[in-house]
Amino acid sequence: MPGSWLVLVLAAVAGFLVGGVNPASIVARLRHGDLRLGSGNPGATNTGRLLGVRWGVLVGVLDVLKGLLPTLLALWWFDRFTAYAVGLACIVGHILSPYLHGRGGKGVATSLGAVTAVLPWFSLVMLGVFGVVVARSRWVAGASVSAALALLLLSVFAPMPAPVLAGRIWGATVALIVIGRHHRNIRVWLATRLR
Repeated sequence: MPGSWLVLVLAAVAGFLVGGVNPASIVARLRHGDLRLGSGNPGATNTGRLLGVRWGVLVGVLDVLKGLLPTLLALWWFDRFTAYAVGLACIVGHILSPYLHGRGGKGVATSLGAVTAVLPWFSLVMLGVFGVVVARSRWVAGASVSAALALLLLSVFAPMPAPVLAGRIWGATVALIVIGRHHRNIRVWLATRLR
């Protein structure tokens, strides 16, 4: 058991360090861009706004991969519980990047990658919800929150592989983290609706 916990901790630390790598900041430096402009968020959406769509897409893909690959490797090499820990660590690393002094993105793409690794059918629903909301509203933040709400509902009510309770808690936690990271967007949306 102590060895198992050591593996879990080391794997989670590795996930945090991988998740902390911020492609948006790297691309911005290479392209001489300043991600403090726009929304100020070092993520794919802001990169796309400031540097162009193709750079935003590249950053988004890399953010998905850094959540997907470490989580998938943990699932293959160890077990589902370790994969949950690694996936969550990747997301937290992205949000609180140790390389950006605790600053990071909102965790949407990295969360999608981690969810795809352990609950791929959930990620398909999330992508569907995201696509529909973006197509109807052109509001990426709203689509991200909607996809996170879909993950929350699925985590609570949908069938889940064992260990079931761990999976439900993990999925709900990831969803709430993403929703929480969009609290300003949600407040603005509510303010416009309540006028």
